[in-house]
Amino acid sequence: MTTVAVIIARAGSKGLANKSLQLLKGKPVIAWTIEYALNCRQIDSIVLSSDCPRILAVGCEYQIPVYERPAHLASDVATIDMGVRHGIECWERESGQRCSYVAILVGNVPIRPPDLLDRVITKLKQTSADSVQSVYPVGKTHPLWMRRLSGSGGDELMMYEPNRVYRRQDLPPVYMLDAGGIAVRRECLFQVDPAEPHAFLGRDRRAIVTQPGQVIDIDTELDLALAQVIMERNRSDSSYCPAEHLDSHFAYDKVV
Repeated sequence: MTTVAVIIARAGSKGLANKSLQLLKGKPVIAWTIEYALNCRQIDSIVLSSDCPRILAVGCEYQIPVYERPAHLASDVATIDMGVRHGIECWERESGQRCSYVAILVGNVPIRPPDLLDRVITKLKQTSADSVQSVYPVGKTHPLWMRRLSGSGGDELMMYEPNRVYRRQDLPPVYMLDAGGIAVRRECLFQVDPAEPHAFLGRDRRAIVTQPGQVIDIDTELDLALAQVIMERNRSDSSYCPAEHLDSHFAYDKVV
């Protein structure tokens, strides 16, 4: 049963222009995700889907299949699963194979726990789940501590959700999607329901829990600065090494 990872990265971004091409420790952000995928043991093949020639060029440096995404699949209203389905369809057409599992990696996430995606894929394979996503526990931004503004002047402070919780320890556990990794069964990915945008995740959805700060999703200048600080702290390797210098476990003849 083949597992294909689709790395998705659009050119457009409202928060931080060209976020997947921003330099981080000497290489573009997208390169960190590509290298991460190349070192995942549970992945058989990797493809890169983008509407940006510069992003696709980075993928070519790593000798992975790259597919130019049509404009209608890369707009502000296009969903993640649209781009992933396009990548899988291109890979299956070129390889003559049909995959069983699909891993989804967002190109603007340069920091993830080393084994995160492998754990996500393993849980998908070992359970009856339709999809598995990584999440982190919410702390001070818990929804029970959020407020809304109301009143005639728009400045009256109101509880978003009425409650009497005053200590963090008493907050019920709530988790936030962290964009670290998603894995789905192929048959679920191709279930499209216009009335349900998350239909591609299936009915049985499970999670792998990370800790706050273990996954950095770059959408702003502040996110980029935070990623830089974390990498400095971890003394990460800053060399921009093409695919031939990476872990030799990955067999490129599987994807050409």
